[in-house]
Amino acid sequence: MALPEAATPPPVAARGLQRRYGAVLALRGLDLTLLRGEFLTIFGPNGAGKTTLLKILASLMKPTQGSLRMFGLDPSLHPDPVKRRMGFIAHSGFLYGGLTARDNLLFYARMYDLPSAARRAEAMLEEVMLLDRADDAVRTFSRGMQQRLCIARALLHDPELVLLDEPYTGLDQHASRMLRGILEHVRGRGRSVIMVTHHLEEGLGLSSRVAIMTRGRMVWESAAAGLSRETLERTYLEVVEAAA
Repeated sequence: MALPEAATPPPVAARGLQRRYGAVLALRGLDLTLLRGEFLTIFGPNGAGKTTLLKILASLMKPTQGSLRMFGLDPSLHPDPVKRRMGFIAHSGFLYGGLTARDNLLFYARMYDLPSAARRAEAMLEEVMLLDRADDAVRTFSRGMQQRLCIARALLHDPELVLLDEPYTGLDQHASRMLRGILEHVRGRGRSVIMVTHHLEEGLGLSSRVAIMTRGRMVWESAAAGLSRETLERTYLEVVEAAA
């Protein structure tokens, strides 16, 4: 029997997260809850700890201190069930340069035990406008094309939670519009999303909630509805300057 909505654990529940690199604290007691169906965009200057946070949520790194539950599970104890329910678009891409675009997606489709893997890979290649390069080695792709394939890889298994670390990096205007359409579709399907970006307008337009992170903490947040880009930009500059 399915759990009632109110009893379903949130995709992300973090309390007091700390991450230390030697003497440097990248996260300083960070708290974060993401509800089902929420689209949260996090803004912040370089070095704020945003990528560190996403790597911890993606189970690629463990916090030095604090508690984290993903879908009610501790990802350090149950990494595989958690990873199967999320997709992560990161700077590294997690692509194999010697394989073709199609073979990269087929490899990940088999990892996720997807039925009709070939059909699903074909559909995602078409969605990110790479079907004409499906059988070319990824090492021959431009940065923007690799980013588009990374998006296809992350969404291949239709994850419940999507984590995006600067997903617009390397995309031209046409590909940026494509990405926005995909993210609107993901949001419309009730998936939960955390996106880190410097693009205030794109982040605000897609989100249900926005936050500003600096010096390893969430220092400001707001519902996106009714918030203008001008107000967000002014608040961002004020908050970051005050924290400097």
